[in-house]
Amino acid sequence: MFRNVLEMEGRVASPKTQRSSEKAESPHSELLLHLRLESNPEALCLVRGTVERAAEVTHFPENQIRAIVRAVDEALANVIRHAYQGKKGMPIEVSCNRLWKDRNTKALGGIEIVLSDSGIAADPAAFRGRPLEEIRPGGLGLHFIKQSMDVVEFSRKNGRNFLRLVKYLAPSKPRGPEGD
Repeated sequence: MFRNVLEMEGRVASPKTQRSSEKAESPHSELLLHLRLESNPEALCLVRGTVERAAEVTHFPENQIRAIVRAVDEALANVIRHAYQGKKGMPIEVSCNRLWKDRNTKALGGIEIVLSDSGIAADPAAFRGRPLEEIRPGGLGLHFIKQSMDVVEFSRKNGRNFLRLVKYLAPSKPRGPEGD
């Protein structure tokens, strides 16, 4: 049996960086949830459902919610497969943070998802999916992750792997004079 702990908090975390193309003050984040689970493919459906709800409360459209969930699912599958070499029962943590555009308003900026594990150190230079033209199963997870998310950052600190995934909310389009 795998242990899953869902901790929901509403505290404000430290400011996060944003795309350099955005001119507003750096957004700050609010922890939506923190999951601790063991490496077990059966747990992925629980994480998918939880991440889907987190993306919904941050007001992403349905197609982007599916892309965010797919990216997290692929990343977790890679942790289990590569960092832990398929070994069950190893610790994985998933944090979801709501990003605010600035400190003065409650304008939503997006979602940040951080995965951490204590598996084998990965070499980011070796991260590459197979060519899209090559028709066969597998090897497209990294492509899906990069295509779905605006920021994909990998780091290793104190014997832990960290994968930071960020998806920004697109600004709403102004409506025309006739409401179209």
